[in-house]
Amino acid sequence: MASARQLAAIALVAAAVPAIAQAPPPVTFTDAEVRRILSLGPWPPPPVVDPSNRVSGKAEAIAFGTRLFADPRLSTNGAIACTTCHQPGRAFTDGLPRAQGLARVDRNTPTVNDVGGQRWYGWDGAHDNLWAQSLRPLVDPREMGDGVAHVAAAVRTHGDLRERYVAVFGRPPPADDEVVAVDVAKALAAYQEVLATPRTPFDDFRDALARGDAAAMARYPQAAQRGLKTFVGAGNCTACHLGPRFTNGEFHDIGIPFFVEPGRVDPGRHAGIRRLGASRHTLTGPFNDDPVRAPGTSTRHVSLEHRNYGEFKVPGLRNVARTAPYMHNGSLATLRDVVRHYSDLPEDRLHADGERILKPLGLDRYGIDDLVAFLETLSAPLPRP
Repeated sequence: MASARQLAAIALVAAAVPAIAQAPPPVTFTDAEVRRILSLGPWPPPPVVDPSNRVSGKAEAIAFGTRLFADPRLSTNGAIACTTCHQPGRAFTDGLPRAQGLARVDRNTPTVNDVGGQRWYGWDGAHDNLWAQSLRPLVDPREMGDGVAHVAAAVRTHGDLRERYVAVFGRPPPADDEVVAVDVAKALAAYQEVLATPRTPFDDFRDALARGDAAAMARYPQAAQRGLKTFVGAGNCTACHLGPRFTNGEFHDIGIPFFVEPGRVDPGRHAGIRRLGASRHTLTGPFNDDPVRAPGTSTRHVSLEHRNYGEFKVPGLRNVARTAPYMHNGSLATLRDVVRHYSDLPEDRLHADGERILKPLGLDRYGIDDLVAFLETLSAPLPRP
């Protein structure tokens, strides 16, 4: 029989041994959550062809656009190309808070992956088609140039560009500089339309859920499943980040300050709507190649409202782990910072006269870890060197 001293020793040893943590229970989803998860796929989507761009989907235009995307001769100083900011090795971003072309601009560089087939383009939605969005940096003096004349001159004077232009558009570059520049932008758009993010661990889980494959579902990390449950459930993230692209493609105020510097603000969507209305390069303008199939209905009916001030476009979340920093001004360095922002959302920063769909998530550190784990599964693993 053990002595009192032996019993005390056993008790001390037992107290020193940490308790074996019990495995958390498996994640279960409600029927409504399952429907939301299934609505986030399947991926990839079918190829997109833009009827407003007569060279969309054509192999020669894609090849020409590929060349143009990396060609610094389109810039006024001969040193800036589209790839300066949209670097393929950085998921077509640049890793900077705010883009740096010929000068520093006000906004973060968005990826051009999965960019085809959207309704609005740019953080402020100032363009309703991809070719107009592709033209903008070519003629912006802070980014690559100072107008359409330099773009047209580059195509006319460089034999390789002229030859490719003729092969794509079936005629020599015309005398009208604007026509040539828009054609260049349409070739650039044809290339960007084929830039698609690959399938991800989330897509494998989503498809396994759709077919009821429990074994395949079990391979998806439990932390990611818990984060996904927050995303489609209590967090209500799918109110804005919905569909296979994880975005509604619209504009919201999410409590990020829109001061660019002391005394100067970025009006966001408010300025974008004004620019859209003043542009010749819209679906309602003279350069739309098929107004019947691409009538620009949304552009005709968009209205300017006070609440649009300080609203910015909801980005898609595919490949999001590769596109830091985040937000329209690059003010949040990591995904964890983004989740913390939504967890501790400053409601006093949101519009008082517009929609109020956002509420602080109020996550503890474990909830933040789980939501970050889910967001990371929206990016495909990097290939081995």
